[in-house]
Amino acid sequence: MKPVSPYQLKADEVVIARIVKARGIRGEVACDMETDFPERFQTLDAVTVVMPKGVRLNLRLERHWFHQDRVILKFAETDTMTDAEQLVGGLLVIAQADAWQLEDDEFYEYDLMGLQVVTLDGTAVGRVTGLLRTSGNDLLKIENDEQREILIPFVDEICPKVDVPGQRLTINPPEGLLDL
Repeated sequence: MKPVSPYQLKADEVVIARIVKARGIRGEVACDMETDFPERFQTLDAVTVVMPKGVRLNLRLERHWFHQDRVILKFAETDTMTDAEQLVGGLLVIAQADAWQLEDDEFYEYDLMGLQVVTLDGTAVGRVTGLLRTSGNDLLKIENDEQREILIPFVDEICPKVDVPGQRLTINPPEGLLDL
């Protein structure tokens, strides 16, 4: 059974940050970034924040800066710590159409979710359910028909073909990898 998200995101929305806490007394919020492009915040004027239970807020971004691994945001509508605390738990989203164009061999995480995974000979392995970021190579989380999770390194040698439009990922697993 899959957990149900309390957020009501539209099918064409992408999360770029998660508001994790209020910061300071002037209404700033600290966010964990969910984008590989932190420079994206330089071009944002207005943002949509989706709160749990689907409440959507359209806010104007006054300024941003980076602190450690987080982005700090100041919205025109938030001037106090109390205002900022009301936003904790919110997700900053953009439309997929506004996502930055990637190179041919690059993929957004949401592009990979749900892809059918097969071996070179066409044997079904399962579906991609997540991506685990590690200090080394990223690992694809694959769920097979028995609801068992398999972790596959997302590297060219093991994942030689990613067909997003065809919803298929072809893998060439080394001996024993699928048995772990």
